[in-house]
Amino acid sequence: MDVVSNTDHPLEEWRPGVQTRMHVAASVGSTELCIFEQWVAPGAGAPDHFHFVEEVLTVLAGEAETWLGGERMVLTHGRSLIVPAGLRHGFRNVGKSTLHMHAVLASACFEAAFDHREPPVRRWARL
Repeated sequence: MDVVSNTDHPLEEWRPGVQTRMHVAASVGSTELCIFEQWVAPGAGAPDHFHFVEEVLTVLAGEAETWLGGERMVLTHGRSLIVPAGLRHGFRNVGKSTLHMHAVLASACFEAAFDHREPPVRRWARL
């Protein structure tokens, strides 16, 4: 039985105003999922990108303006967005307080492709 203590994992600043804590990934023995939380300052977020696998984003607190393909919507507490593999998407905190999000990727590591970067960003792969 594998048990992971999430509080043992440090908060990482991925970009200004975005802190992330990994819960489950290949780096701790997962073979199918990557699960993490993010705390996002007002105005900050994730730029346009895509993943090679499906992702589910859930708002735990705050307000997230999300975009998926050509559609935009605001997600609030308890709402989830299912992002199909390969579809460009992103989000930003449009509220006045910290946005708290939970994310699940159907892959054991985090991998995202951005227009301005080659190769894709990769985190928490097997050590």
